[in-house]
Amino acid sequence: MLRTGSALDRYFSVTQRGSTFSREIRGGLATFFAMSYIVVLNPLILAGADSAGTELGFVRVAAVTALVAGILTIAMGAWAKYPFALATGLGVNAFVAITVATNPGLTWPDIMGLVMLAGLTMFVLVLTGFRTAVFNAVPESLKTAIVVGIGLFIALIGLVNSGFVRRIPDTANTTVPVGLGFGGVLIGWPTLVFVFGLVLTMALVVRKVRGGILMGVLGATALAVVLEATFDIGPSVSPGQDPNPAGWSLVVPELPTGTWVGIPDLSLVGNVSLFGAFGHLGATAALLLTFTILLSIFFDAMGTMVGLANEAKLVDAKGNIPGVDRVLVVDALGAVAGGAGSVSSNQIYVESGAGIGEGARTGLANVVTGILFLLAMFFTPLISLVPFEAVAPALVVVGFMMVAQVGRIDFEDWGVAIPAFLTFILMPFTYSIANGIGAGFIAFVLIRSIQGRAREIHPLMWVVAAAFVVFFGLGPIEELLGV
Repeated sequence: MLRTGSALDRYFSVTQRGSTFSREIRGGLATFFAMSYIVVLNPLILAGADSAGTELGFVRVAAVTALVAGILTIAMGAWAKYPFALATGLGVNAFVAITVATNPGLTWPDIMGLVMLAGLTMFVLVLTGFRTAVFNAVPESLKTAIVVGIGLFIALIGLVNSGFVRRIPDTANTTVPVGLGFGGVLIGWPTLVFVFGLVLTMALVVRKVRGGILMGVLGATALAVVLEATFDIGPSVSPGQDPNPAGWSLVVPELPTGTWVGIPDLSLVGNVSLFGAFGHLGATAALLLTFTILLSIFFDAMGTMVGLANEAKLVDAKGNIPGVDRVLVVDALGAVAGGAGSVSSNQIYVESGAGIGEGARTGLANVVTGILFLLAMFFTPLISLVPFEAVAPALVVVGFMMVAQVGRIDFEDWGVAIPAFLTFILMPFTYSIANGIGAGFIAFVLIRSIQGRAREIHPLMWVVAAAFVVFFGLGPIEELLGV
């Protein structure tokens, strides 16, 4: 029963972590709404054909994306007992799509086999304790910098997804990579939905209204549906048509016509070739691709986990996460399951911060989110009801909450201050958590050595910094090896 002192309360430590059942349910709902877009976006990213002309198919990818996300999210909640939801990781899915498109002879089962192989490798690193040891070896200031960086990153994601900030194409002949709105001005009803949602969410959060973040998402969604029904705004990009800068960034918020329910097509599950890429690309090229995927999912997840745990105040006095091994095991299985399902690696989502901002502190929130993902397999049309512009305000507000921890960094010690700065500034600028972590780790090892304080560097930091040097230098390395 959902009451204080019940078996469910004790199992998830709801009261012990200072939460309530209503907060966990609201948090689970907020997280789902914040990341449900992946069910629509992932099929679009993986839409291309491989060298054999085979396509994964929008409907099949959407169904398996929801299935894998639901199972892993529930596993993280019910077993690891943390409110860290998982789904297909943005970045890795784009990488595998580009890799398939640019490597003649490589098929979808081949590249998904490399994703699965990277996941199996990471699983071994977790079981041997290596991944946990790396997590514990990171200096406290760098852990805080990761939190701040993720806050800046998700706030930028929110601003860009809403159209409030937009990328400026290189053809504009400008050194400015992004700008306000379109041509320096805000345009379109979708941007108004974002502004309305942001003002509403900020007002509710400042007033400490329970469910403020979730109410902001729902309120902005309701406005979006009304505006779409009234003005027939349409998407920003449609096949065969010119871009519409005043359109919705991805999801058009309209009530679906026809049937809302369907039996999911899960035929992609198991359609993977674990070592097929080695035969088509050769061992060296295949191993380099696996290394790239491995390093990205290894540190993206670690950074996200650190940021969310700190925001939820679920770390101990040393900045470590109790029971982190279970979190890392589920995360490693995310890459394995994502590859096996042909939907790319699954990982912890920064959008889980929306649920944490709503009050989620336990795995019960994850169970709610996971169940909603499983239901989404049957109600895929309804996923298209919540546009990016309605979710983006929650990301901006949660980003602020995470950036507020910047005061914990010791800026008087440049040996950690400069690496911390590189960490949190490069995450949004490169649109990658792993890139920010890598630059910070390398800078920390380098500067501490220059300061004559190399003895303060944990041996594993040397190992990880060296791995990132290889990661950033993959271009010249591949050219040197002729792959």
